[in-house]
Amino acid sequence: MRNLVGITTISILAVALGAAAKNPPHNDVFTAGPVDETQLAQKIRHELLMLPYYSIFTDLAFKLDGSVVTLEGACPPDPPYDIHKDAENVVKRIKGVTQVINNIKVLPLSPMDWQIRRAEAKAIYGDPEIGMRYGNQALPSIHIIVENGHVRLEGVVDNQFDDTIIRMRANAVPNVFSVDDDLVVLNRPKMKPA
Repeated sequence: MRNLVGITTISILAVALGAAAKNPPHNDVFTAGPVDETQLAQKIRHELLMLPYYSIFTDLAFKLDGSVVTLEGACPPDPPYDIHKDAENVVKRIKGVTQVINNIKVLPLSPMDWQIRRAEAKAIYGDPEIGMRYGNQALPSIHIIVENGHVRLEGVVDNQFDDTIIRMRANAVPNVFSVDDDLVVLNRPKMKPA
């Protein structure tokens, strides 16, 4: 059974980020055992969401093939923290995981990209209507991935109207070359048969 589970895609439920300190480095060995993929996927999702520096500027996802986990997504460089390695280390420790393949891309270190990230967050979450519904969560459901001036929006929105407003606000930010809207719309209007 193959699963591709986007952390931001299923982050509709409010998740309390209780961890305030960085996970200590470790060299744990993989733990083998019988695998229930549904429970394993829930544990992996939970552990990734609990990473202390997982933010709206990070996109994490994973594929699960038996007991092999492939981490996907992108994260900005944020020295001295390394969510790229922290995600791998936390998944390694989960009982039932035998191998972790880390394909999380570390985005380039760019002051212009950080400026765009902050401006995009202000444009999207600064809107009273959008900010109240999507921003007042432990981990907001709209993630902003910026690489070399190109923006990709990931996550979940309630309806097509919100998606359109968010895309328009993201496109209005200065110094942005392009905006890719990869938001999942939960309540799409149903088309009537002709």
